[in-house]
Amino acid sequence: MMGPVLRATLLKALVVLLCFGLLAPIIIVAIASFSGDGYLKFPPESLSLRWYERFLGDPRWRAAILNSLFIGVMTSALSTLVGFLAAYAMVRGEFRTKRVLASLLLTPVIVPHVITAVAVYFLSARMGLVGFRPWIAVAHTVVALPVVLVILQSALRTVDPALERAAMVCGCTRWGVFRRVVLPLALPGVVSAALFSFLTSFDELVISLFLAGIRAETLPVRIWNSLLLEVEPTIAAVSTLLIAVTAAALAIDAAIRRFRGGGALPAR
Repeated sequence: MMGPVLRATLLKALVVLLCFGLLAPIIIVAIASFSGDGYLKFPPESLSLRWYERFLGDPRWRAAILNSLFIGVMTSALSTLVGFLAAYAMVRGEFRTKRVLASLLLTPVIVPHVITAVAVYFLSARMGLVGFRPWIAVAHTVVALPVVLVILQSALRTVDPALERAAMVCGCTRWGVFRRVVLPLALPGVVSAALFSFLTSFDELVISLFLAGIRAETLPVRIWNSLLLEVEPTIAAVSTLLIAVTAAALAIDAAIRRFRGGGALPAR
C-alpha cells in the first residue's frame, strides 16, 4: 500500500506531466513564430520578427482580423442578450415546456458544426447572404448560445429571489429590479458569457468556411486557406496571436471575477 505522501507526490507529478503535455504545443508554436528561417522549423536557428511584420503588413491578413473582430463582437452582443433573457426565463420561470426549450437551446452542442454549417449554407445561398458579415454573426450566435446559456444560468442561480421581491415591495418596477438588482449581481457571469461567446466566434472555422465566401474571410478561414497552399512561419505568428487573444480574454474574466468578489458593491 502506498502512503499518503507518495500518493500525493505521484498525483502532483501526473498533474505536472498533463499540464506540460497541454502547454508544450502552444510553447512550440509561439517559439516557432519568432523564427528567422524561411520555413517552419523547431528549434529555430535564428530569431526574428519578420513573420509578424509580414502578417501585419499583408492587407489580406488585416482584413481577416477585422472581419473576425466585427463578427465576434456582434456574436458576443447577440448571444449574450438572447442568452441572458433565456437563462432568466429558465431560472425564474415555471412553465411546462421549460425542459423541452432548454434542450432545444442546447442542441447546437450535440449536433456537429458541419451539419449546422451545411443547413445554414443552403438557407444563406437561397437568400443571397453568403459573405454577409451580420448574417455570419447570427450563425455564430447559434453555436455560441449554449455556452452563454450554461454560464448565465449558473450565475443567475446565485441571485437571491428575495432581493427581487424586496425591491418590488419597496416600489421598484420590474425593469428597475432587472436593471438595479439582477444585472449588477449577475455581472461577472454576463462578462464571462460575453467573452466566451466572442472566443467561440473568433475561433469558429467550419461555419465560416461555408458562409464567409470571398467578401468576409475570417482569420480561421484565412489560416485554413494558407495551410492548403504552404506551411510557413506566418501561420505560427497568426496562431500565436489567437493564443494571445484567448489568454487575454481569460485574464480579463479572471480579473473581473476577482474584483467583483473582493467586496465591490453593485451600482445603485
